[in-house]
Amino acid sequence: MRSRQRFLTAGRSCLFASAALAVIAGSPTAPGAAERPLIDTHIHYSHDAWTQLPPPQAIKVLRKAGLRKAFVSSSNDDGTQKLYKAAPGLIVPVLRPYRRRGEISTWFKDKTVIKMLGGLLAKNTYAGIGELHIYGKDADSEVMRAVVRLAQRYKIFIHLHGDADAVDRVFVQDPGATVLWAHSGFAQPDEVGAMLSKHKRLWSDLAFRTEHASGGSVDPEWRKLFLKFPDRFTVGTDTFAPERWYYVGEHAKWTRGWLKSLPADLADRIAYKNAEALAAWALRKKP
Repeated sequence: MRSRQRFLTAGRSCLFASAALAVIAGSPTAPGAAERPLIDTHIHYSHDAWTQLPPPQAIKVLRKAGLRKAFVSSSNDDGTQKLYKAAPGLIVPVLRPYRRRGEISTWFKDKTVIKMLGGLLAKNTYAGIGELHIYGKDADSEVMRAVVRLAQRYKIFIHLHGDADAVDRVFVQDPGATVLWAHSGFAQPDEVGAMLSKHKRLWSDLAFRTEHASGGSVDPEWRKLFLKFPDRFTVGTDTFAPERWYYVGEHAKWTRGWLKSLPADLADRIAYKNAEALAAWALRKKP
């Protein structure tokens, strides 16, 4: 059984490595004069990714997709630091509270996370804390409350993967918090709109969602939402597993396709200007 598992793991790694190399070596897709710049606000580069796709190759994938910047977090933080060191002008570093995979449902119960985050924030540059998974009343846990205080102290955003209840609880703790809502909470347009109306410092990423657009056009309900909140949406791939790196370029191409169906200024805001402004605020630089 162990031999079979090692074989499967090795095979999976080889397949991913081959696919990644194909992406890098394929026909150029970096944006030309007519292509819209993008900032991907949902990239992970965790330990199982960097062993299969070393930093130079990962940077090539991001650049080949034509990304102006990429918000990167990792489990553990070493992955983020590797990419930030390799391309500081491209990478927007975000601090994840996970030391390894498998801590999604336990990290907020581990009080040692508070010291870890505090130490790294004092040492390195970050635009935010996350992506972190938190739901409902767990957002009132001691560890999550510490995260909110740290974000407040360092004036950075929280990249929160969770439900509307968790988002509400964060803003109760700090009404001045800045939150990037991962996947827009996987909520429907009406709920997303209600949350954006309620919380003026809430942004929503569209990572790992496809129902807002198809066939190069934006869904009517989402279009209304984008027009109502032009400054609050960002795009993202979500490379939650190493194999997802294969889709960074493909996702960028798909995103540029549906953005063309929106008014140019709105499309630019969602494509990169909103993310650029969020990063500039967190890193104290003008966009």
